[in-house]
Amino acid sequence: MDQAISQDQLFEENVSLVTTIAHHIGSRLPAGKSVDDLIQVGLIGLLEAVRSYEPKPGVDFKAYANIRIRGAIIDELRRETWVPRSVQQKSRQVSQAIQEVEHKLGRTATDKEIARELNLSSEEYGELLEAVASCSLFSLDDDNGLALPATDENEVIDKIHYDGLKSRLAEMIGELPEQEKLVVALYYDYGLNLREIGEVLNVSESRACQVHSQAMSRLRVKLRSRMDEDDVI
Repeated sequence: MDQAISQDQLFEENVSLVTTIAHHIGSRLPAGKSVDDLIQVGLIGLLEAVRSYEPKPGVDFKAYANIRIRGAIIDELRRETWVPRSVQQKSRQVSQAIQEVEHKLGRTATDKEIARELNLSSEEYGELLEAVASCSLFSLDDDNGLALPATDENEVIDKIHYDGLKSRLAEMIGELPEQEKLVVALYYDYGLNLREIGEVLNVSESRACQVHSQAMSRLRVKLRSRMDEDDVI
């Protein structure tokens, strides 16, 4: 079987992966954004994955394609979506507050401790987490280059697969408080949206959004710290 046929089969066998990813991302977007549009973009990402994939030990095609498909869709959404700088700044403030508190206490910071660091009431802190939720929509990176530049897609993929960033991220998720860990798992592993997560946890969709947002802020801090330690960036 020649390479072209093999690539065709690889593409056909993973079209359903594109649909799954597109629907998962689409469920988090405002009404009016067509999932069909996301699927079309995702199919292009799948095609690029098929063409560029080089089998290596420990590098599964589906995992590789997943990143390329998500990357293609997210890049498209980034081109269409503008997050106000004020929201970006608030997102950094939350991450910085978490970092300060955990550095001082030497343990995981609670909601109240983070709110106190920001001189906010618990209610005000909850509102802040909802306000910065849009910064957590796409990935763990922010406009300050926290994780890895979105434009350096090949470099991102290389680092995830060959430098072990993905496994380190899994370890960091495991270090999250139980509720945040569960929300991240339900959101990213099981594809539940925030309303569904709220039902599972018996909390409001708003509270589920707050927990997810805080988890992402906490992971940003952990990821930056690990990358600095390992001199990755």
